[in-house]
Amino acid sequence: MAEYRFEREARTAHSEAYSIDDGEHSLGRVDLHFTSSATYATLAVHQSLGDDAVQELVAEIDERLVMSADPYREDLIVTVWRGEEVGTFADDDDDDDFDDE
Repeated sequence: MAEYRFEREARTAHSEAYSIDDGEHSLGRVDLHFTSSATYATLAVHQSLGDDAVQELVAEIDERLVMSADPYREDLIVTVWRGEEVGTFADDDDDDDFDDE
């Protein structure tokens, strides 16, 4: 089982966003949205993560992030996207994280 690290990037009254890594590599990001009956998650992972690793990661997200924040929720609904990281962009950023080709 991989050792996942979650670093909170943002938090509101009903949502949280975390970057995910394994101590060496960035693996993805999860956005959590809490409602009164369910927690909705959008999980974007690197294309190198296989199906078993994604299932393991979803279980870790449920146990470490969702259950600790909302132990009485009825359901966790996760949408998973798999691809490659292009970069992070901000209006006040002078440099883009990718090169124009």
